[in-house]
Amino acid sequence: MRIILQAFIGSIMIHLIYTAYTIINGYIKTKFYNPDMQNAWETVDVLQNEVAFGMIMSPYFFLYSILILTVICAIILFLYEKLFKNKMSYYKKG
Repeated sequence: MRIILQAFIGSIMIHLIYTAYTIINGYIKTKFYNPDMQNAWETVDVLQNEVAFGMIMSPYFFLYSILILTVICAIILFLYEKLFKNKMSYYKKG
């Protein structure tokens, strides 16, 4: 049960880090955007009238993503504990 809890916390942390990175990356790109006005006059494109930020996806996507990442983290923690604990117990006996 401890491994599952650790895996779930790890999954939530990975999702939070990814979300924070996406927000910070978008902010930095927006903050330091410098349009090229001189070359913009050479090519004129028709633009859309509306702008939308973000994307639309199923709310179940995040649930599935967290569950799948929890399973992956649990497998990694289980294998790490199995391999690392066996080596440590071998060195403590010897």
